[in-house]
Amino acid sequence: MTSTPTTVDLDTELSAVNAILGSIGQAPVASLGTASGSNSPAMFDNPEIAYIYNILKETLQDVLSEGWIFNQEHHIKLTGKNTDNKFVIDSDVIRIDRDDEWDRTRDLVRRKDTDGVWKLYDRVDHTDKWTSGEMKVDVVWHFDWVDLPIPIQDYITARAASFVVSRIVGDANLYGMCQQKEQYCRAQALEYECNQGQFTYFGHPKGGNHYTSYQPYKALQR
Repeated sequence: MTSTPTTVDLDTELSAVNAILGSIGQAPVASLGTASGSNSPAMFDNPEIAYIYNILKETLQDVLSEGWIFNQEHHIKLTGKNTDNKFVIDSDVIRIDRDDEWDRTRDLVRRKDTDGVWKLYDRVDHTDKWTSGEMKVDVVWHFDWVDLPIPIQDYITARAASFVVSRIVGDANLYGMCQQKEQYCRAQALEYECNQGQFTYFGHPKGGNHYTSYQPYKALQR
């Protein structure tokens, strides 16, 4: 007689929600339910699940906005412009900036145009129209949950659990334990960051992480 091993997907949003439910003493759920309306914010059949899921998504956005080694890219060439000479920014871009941090002739941000589409905007010249056909930028990307590294998923789940405990339960002791778990998971996430980044004072010029020695004029720019 042979048995089929049980498999559990640990890298899904459902597993993250169940981990948060477990932190507040609630039983796990078999599914998130059927979302009604827009998923931002999600409105599931169970209001408690919807609330926890929305906190998870908010925490995901907050953590990714910090910029990690896995969701940052440097020296990306923007070449595609629309008919109005505007660079269209993808919806999964959280932050975008000029790759040369010492160039004060341009200050790039993303800004919605009148058509509701994100465009590359220059705060120095106050325009989103560009004459140059190419632009090099640094980008922080937004990733879906399943595309995140495991240490980052664990950190986001632990941080979201702390928020849920503080807002729903209100137990100081339980909140303290969740805070300890969050700190541990952040330490693991930073360990992952350092190992993957291979940071060094000498840097890697091709990756945009080269070391620049101290120059006196930098103190005057602060």
